[in-house]
Amino acid sequence: MALHQTMTVLNTLDSAYASGEGVRQLFAGYPGVEVTALKVEGEKGSTEFVKIVIRGSEGKLSGGSAPTFGIVGRLGGIGARPSRIGMVSDADGAVAAVAAALKLADMQQKGDVLKGDVLITTHICPDAPTLPHEPVDFMDSPVDILQMNEHEVLPEMEAILSIDTTKGNRVVNHKGIAISPTVKEGYILRVSEDLLRLVEMTTGQLPVTFPVTTQDITPYGNGLYHINSILQPAVATDAPVVGLAITAQTMVPGCGTGASHEADIASAVRFAVETAKEFTQGICHFYNQEEFGRITGLYGDMKVLQTLGKPVASL
Repeated sequence: MALHQTMTVLNTLDSAYASGEGVRQLFAGYPGVEVTALKVEGEKGSTEFVKIVIRGSEGKLSGGSAPTFGIVGRLGGIGARPSRIGMVSDADGAVAAVAAALKLADMQQKGDVLKGDVLITTHICPDAPTLPHEPVDFMDSPVDILQMNEHEVLPEMEAILSIDTTKGNRVVNHKGIAISPTVKEGYILRVSEDLLRLVEMTTGQLPVTFPVTTQDITPYGNGLYHINSILQPAVATDAPVVGLAITAQTMVPGCGTGASHEADIASAVRFAVETAKEFTQGICHFYNQEEFGRITGLYGDMKVLQTLGKPVASL
């Protein structure tokens, strides 16, 4: 199912030499898939942003009208060398995103073509810095969140599934996957019933969700506490965003090694693929448009939460 692709990507990225070119080579046997890698320098090093495009049979890239789906693999880095040897827990988001792309590419080659286009983005950095954080240390990134969103959150994406390791906390005590409420234009909306159904179907278990606070959906850099960067794509788009968290029962640092569980990542891949199938067919909805229109009519625009806010005088 998805475990083969997950293991293939894990073996490719679990290397001090992991690169965007290595990801591109994974898709060399799929001529219908477009893969690009761009190296970007930051204040703390460099990373390679990867974009994978899988065209649908009726997608907008081919002149059709089917919805375009986005998958973002969110992370600081896949490794923290030289301070840590090996792949870190934070890498799971990148692994899941690339493995989902590989599964979709394999499906396409075997005749199972989605109706709409699917755009997958992430970045590859085997030597990212670490960052102190409570209750456990985070992975940092060689580039800032604005650069990440610029390269990973594409204007063509009409709904975004943001995949991120979410193990360094006490609020999700479940090993596997969990989804967030839908976030759109500064509003935290109800959890999508369609996505809950897909979690049940792909895991064979009751769906698990994780709490989201107002702080979590504001941009990094404002001095507020964030559970992690899983919902940072929501500050850079008007499209609905849902976080797909790869979780643990215990607190695991993002910079911890030996902490990636292939079965849990494969669960995230299966969910992402099934969501892509249904969303591009127009039968899976991230939010209720009528209800969103009503809440904005009643309470106004909340896009201020997508910004750094107004200056605050020092206390």
